[in-house]
Amino acid sequence: MLKLAILGFLYDRPLHGYELRRHLAALTGHVRPISDGTLYPAIKRLEADGLLVRETEPGSAAAPRHTLHLTEAGRAALLARLREPEPLDVSDENRWFTLLAFLRHLADPAAQAAVLRRRLSFLAEPASFFYEGDRPVGAEEFADPFRRGLLLVARATTEAELTWLQTTLADLEGGPR
Repeated sequence: MLKLAILGFLYDRPLHGYELRRHLAALTGHVRPISDGTLYPAIKRLEADGLLVRETEPGSAAAPRHTLHLTEAGRAALLARLREPEPLDVSDENRWFTLLAFLRHLADPAAQAAVLRRRLSFLAEPASFFYEGDRPVGAEEFADPFRRGLLLVARATTEAELTWLQTTLADLEGGPR
């Protein structure tokens, strides 16, 4: 998820490490805070892999600043990841939101639609946070208001996402809504 987000933000424009960290925190920080001890080693790995380069610029005060730029290999890696996301990128809500934040970088509406169809397929599977054997337990089966609430909120979120997916797929594929 971090690699995808770094590549996605740098696809838009070069950023200083601090700016990148701010963007990452806005996208995922509320769910998974990103420490410097995680971010900067990830940047170094991407740099070592040839996916980004660091350019030094004079700082506004005294210290020079390092600007991160995506390479052509980095652009290709991002587009490949968007075109063929890992299964967890489609099933994990936080990873899915990160993927969605950058899916616009795929220029081909058919490729975008293919990714959305994978999410739609995932959401169509019966699921719950709670099971009796292999059977998902529904909200209405709980007397516990907290578990019932969790499932009702999840259901409402899923229904909203399904509506959005169907509308967006119709737009991408040129069909009726």
